[in-house]
Amino acid sequence: MADQRKVSTAIVAEYEERSFVFKVHGYSRAKELFKNGECVAAPPFSVRGDNWVLKCYPNGRSALSAACIFLLLHSADVKDVNAEARSIRVLGKDGLPVPATQFMGNTSVPALTADLEFLLGWMSRPKNSFFGYHIDRVKLEQSGCIIDDCLSIRCDLTVKKDIHSEEASGNQFVVVPPTDLHQHYRDLLDSMDGADVTFHVRGEKFLAHRIVLAARSSVFKAELLGTMKEKTDRPIEIGDMEPDVFKSLLHFIYTDSLPVLGLASNQGEARRDVVMAGHLLVAADRYNIGRLKLMCEHKLCSHIDANMVATSLALAEQHNCSGLKEACLQFLTSPSNLEAMKASDGYEHLKISCPSALKELIARLLPVEMTTAKEIIMEI
Repeated sequence: MADQRKVSTAIVAEYEERSFVFKVHGYSRAKELFKNGECVAAPPFSVRGDNWVLKCYPNGRSALSAACIFLLLHSADVKDVNAEARSIRVLGKDGLPVPATQFMGNTSVPALTADLEFLLGWMSRPKNSFFGYHIDRVKLEQSGCIIDDCLSIRCDLTVKKDIHSEEASGNQFVVVPPTDLHQHYRDLLDSMDGADVTFHVRGEKFLAHRIVLAARSSVFKAELLGTMKEKTDRPIEIGDMEPDVFKSLLHFIYTDSLPVLGLASNQGEARRDVVMAGHLLVAADRYNIGRLKLMCEHKLCSHIDANMVATSLALAEQHNCSGLKEACLQFLTSPSNLEAMKASDGYEHLKISCPSALKELIARLLPVEMTTAKEIIMEI
């Protein structure tokens, strides 16, 4: 009888690390506005289908932690969670994480068990759906980590990638490489072999494949394959978009990536990247490309400053970006940030184009007890 080669099968799970940075702008104002048990919540973010949110309690989560800040990361859907919270840390002056032990209070009770209500919640859910710790507020404020009235918090997550099986049979005769589909589409974009639609964007000519555009955008699908198809035999004129924005839009459509964002090596390039993100957000909303719109919104949320906040708030209001809007409003709760925004170039545009956003900002800045005044402002 011929020898039989031993065959074994292994289930292999791959992982990757991801980090997210959230900023609590107007920290001192947040201490005044939020009472014990109330929190500042960052805009929700999605990690492989799971929705997460970071919550910061400036005056503690319960009576047992009245002198502490509590940071909590939890998943809205705890079934089959695809990511595990690994750490939550405050960022220092150099932008690097500071060990949590530096801010721990002098207590003999472990930080995660100091709150009975929290402990009961922890026990009833998977351990990777919550992560947090108490911070001694005095130590935090004396550490120098609150810069320009802004507290920066970094969340590190371990993401479970696709689980697959591996078969081993002595020698490995065949190795299957990872997918390179995106590279093939990138090559198609560069060569434009078989292109069948032409765009004229402010004097520049772009070729594309209508079937690729239609697969990626419902708006392009209606325009290129629907009832308007007859009109696309001629070049399509786009006069309200810059050529470099349309080029980046095509790049994303073909490759599902946007390397033009996040590759800046100095402050000037970083500013151009942020401006590009704003233009691309508008283009993504126009052509109903949801993933690109969220990428641009995330980019703008990560680069809010006094010069850009008015423009970003106007974009958020006009294009229904709730996360970006919340990030801008939180930034403007700081009096110094508010004053700087009013002196910026984008303020007049915001005042004219989005008065509703300014009314919401004013209502938020009023003391909590002035409920009637808030209602009057929102009704004007």
